[in-house]
Amino acid sequence: MTTDVGKTALITGASSGIGRELATLFAKDGYNLVLVARSEDKLQDIADRFRQQFGTSSITVIEKDLSDPQAPQEIYDEVKRQNITINTLVNNAGFGEYGKFATETDLQKELNVIQVNLTALVHLTKLFLKDMVARNEGKILMLGSIASIMPNPMMAVYGATKSFIYSFSEALRNEVKDTNITITVLMPPATDTDFFNKAGASNTVAQEQARSMSPTDVAKEGYDALMKGKDKAIAGFSTKVQAAAFRVLPDSVVSQAARAQMKDRTEAEQEKNSSLLALGIGIAAVTLAGLVVAAMYKNTDVVTRARYRNKAGQAADSAKDALNSVMDTVVGAYQNGKAKVEEALA
Repeated sequence: MTTDVGKTALITGASSGIGRELATLFAKDGYNLVLVARSEDKLQDIADRFRQQFGTSSITVIEKDLSDPQAPQEIYDEVKRQNITINTLVNNAGFGEYGKFATETDLQKELNVIQVNLTALVHLTKLFLKDMVARNEGKILMLGSIASIMPNPMMAVYGATKSFIYSFSEALRNEVKDTNITITVLMPPATDTDFFNKAGASNTVAQEQARSMSPTDVAKEGYDALMKGKDKAIAGFSTKVQAAAFRVLPDSVVSQAARAQMKDRTEAEQEKNSSLLALGIGIAAVTLAGLVVAAMYKNTDVVTRARYRNKAGQAADSAKDALNSVMDTVVGAYQNGKAKVEEALA
């Protein structure tokens, strides 16, 4: 149990995924709950389970679709009507839309993404943070993403909303730094929820990788960071490594890496196999060329040997440059090295 037993947490998107797991952690630690989502039946099932499992004394279910611009004010009004004080606000609700922005995605769905991920989040934060400031007490957890700090091709609008959440949270944190209010951003990687299916991004590399990150683990990292008043929680060790790299790599490199994650798995596997085939052919070709050069080298005069040594040095320098550059692919390095060998034989 935490020292916040008996206080109340409001959680949006509480019917599934990370939101449901966060609600479980709050219930386990003795919080009263206000659960918000589009499905009242799912929320009631969760509420019944919490009452039986944790003995949660007060659970309020509010069925609202945050794509409705009126929903945030209606949620706030209902909470006030029931005389509930919200000590912790969890802005978890959100979704995405997959495809090329210019030609493939649906505009109305993207506008709904902005409404839910951004406008509703800002609206709810405005209403409840004002009350927290008046009391000089409160916690807010924002659901960001690793996409908060990287461009997100094929989910451009979703990624941009997560970047907004990160910037918005950093700014608010500075504004309330002299109060007893904390604002934490949870930044998970692709997580094993229904997110990709709802976004139309099933069978992507990212969805496959999401299977290794459970919403339970993500929620636990976010919850612990929130309770400690930390600025952010980057869920998963590999995600922390990625975040550090994204801070220093050029945006073009980061964008390309993100784009690769959004490829269809079948397409990505074919490209991988093609790259491996090209690498194998390249190694064989360069090895054969090297043997030819070695044989010729033994039967040449001093001047020609010096020429070969110079060409070999140029090839080595070229290979070193390729290894030191994150933009060079293995196939590209092979082609460059092969060209140098062919030039030496000319």
